[in-house]
Amino acid sequence: MIVRRAEPRDVASILRLIRALATYEYAPDAVETTEEMLRQTLFGDRAQVFGHVAETENGVVGIAIWFLNYSTWTGRPGLYLEDLFVDDSVRGTGAGKALFQALAREAMDRGCARIDWAVLDWNTTAMDFYCAIGGRPQSGWQPWRLDEAAIKALAI
Repeated sequence: MIVRRAEPRDVASILRLIRALATYEYAPDAVETTEEMLRQTLFGDRAQVFGHVAETENGVVGIAIWFLNYSTWTGRPGLYLEDLFVDDSVRGTGAGKALFQALAREAMDRGCARIDWAVLDWNTTAMDFYCAIGGRPQSGWQPWRLDEAAIKALAI
């Protein structure tokens, strides 16, 4: 298995794994993303979202989709992991850890102070994995969001 930066040729595989993640999270119909949207978001002229893939002889089997954020407290950028997903066929083989190791190297190269992500409160398997690699849950902060409709209403 190799882990590498995602390339335009990976778009179909990335979308396949995004859909598999949505199914795993009990939201199979929630994915609106298309291959063209991913192509523009990850590889367009103004791309601000990045990805790594885990690949075996059978193709892409894992993804880590991420972007940079910023901490005013540390005065440094951070890396926000939007999605990490490994196909069932390779779970337990080290693919997830290898993807996280690639993200750690990326964060170090970019001078990031931290890597942040979210996990669903029922996904204890993922939480156990995150603890095993040194992650720890945060407390005191609640996730909040403006969805597209709220953004449009606010922007008026």
